[in-house]
Amino acid sequence: MLCSVRAGLAGSRPSPSGRIPITHQSCLWSRQLLTSRPSTRISNNGVAVMAKAKGKEESNPGFPPQNQDEQPGKEYLMDPLPIFSNPNYKASNKLQGKVALVTGGDSGIGRAVCCSFAKEGATVAFTYVEGVEDIDAKNTLEIINDSKTSEAGDPIAIPTDVRFEKNCKDVVDKVVEKYGRIDVLVNNAAVQYETYSLDDITDERLERLFRTNIFSHFFLTRYAVKHMKEGSSIINTTSAVAFTGSTKLLDYASTKGAIVAFTKGLATYLVDKGIRVNGVAPGPVWTPLEAASLNDEDLAEYGSQVPMNRAAQPVEIAPSYVFLASEDASYFTGQILHPDGGGISGF
Repeated sequence: MLCSVRAGLAGSRPSPSGRIPITHQSCLWSRQLLTSRPSTRISNNGVAVMAKAKGKEESNPGFPPQNQDEQPGKEYLMDPLPIFSNPNYKASNKLQGKVALVTGGDSGIGRAVCCSFAKEGATVAFTYVEGVEDIDAKNTLEIINDSKTSEAGDPIAIPTDVRFEKNCKDVVDKVVEKYGRIDVLVNNAAVQYETYSLDDITDERLERLFRTNIFSHFFLTRYAVKHMKEGSSIINTTSAVAFTGSTKLLDYASTKGAIVAFTKGLATYLVDKGIRVNGVAPGPVWTPLEAASLNDEDLAEYGSQVPMNRAAQPVEIAPSYVFLASEDASYFTGQILHPDGGGISGF
């Protein structure tokens, strides 16, 4: 079972750009990759944490400079690679027999959710952006296949652009055609950009953000609920910045605030159908979203704004989704979980 996927085997020569050459076969444990960094260590539960430097109050909790040319970001190019799986995790068939659709499931939190769902017995389908996220999607398919139980169906990766209603309908139709139903819908796809001036928020950028981050929730839910029965679950990815606001992520934070309102209203709307609707509002998490959007200074300090003084790894966020998708959360609807390192008061 892999914890992270490295495109480029140890010993490969870096390219002139400083990137490790991309190969599809080379994979290493994140445990090996991250412990090579002086400011990180692996805790007993397999999760990366920031190590305290001797003679200093704390080592830098952030990440090294890196630049990706476009959104959405690519996980296989990140340094260090995010951790999406805990090798010590003990699954207990919490989602056995369920069919789950995860948007943006190729990387970041989405990948960790797909992996965790598969370990818990779910049959998993996920979306990705064709031509941009193909390598990450291929890796995630392999991860799900390695993680899934024998009773679960084969996973599928669906290339699409969730900004548009027809595409969202087509995604739902493909999942239902293959599996017959949808038991868990995770609305997770998102993009973000840093804001230095209100002039940065162009009409084109604003429309892209709202179409990706919140319009897609409406579109997918509209078609998915027609194939969801009592006991099904919808989980929306919002953010801590929906509650705290953010000057540098002004338009992104606005979409995440809309998701909170959408979640609470939809929960009331669907309660008579027995469909639960909840959300997850992570604090800082090391995902391609950050690697592709934050400047070098913000990357270096990323995670320092919360009391735990570090960013989370995706593997630390995924259990919230497993809980909300499972029968353990049968009395939860209209709720937002906050895996944020204590950040609601400290952001």
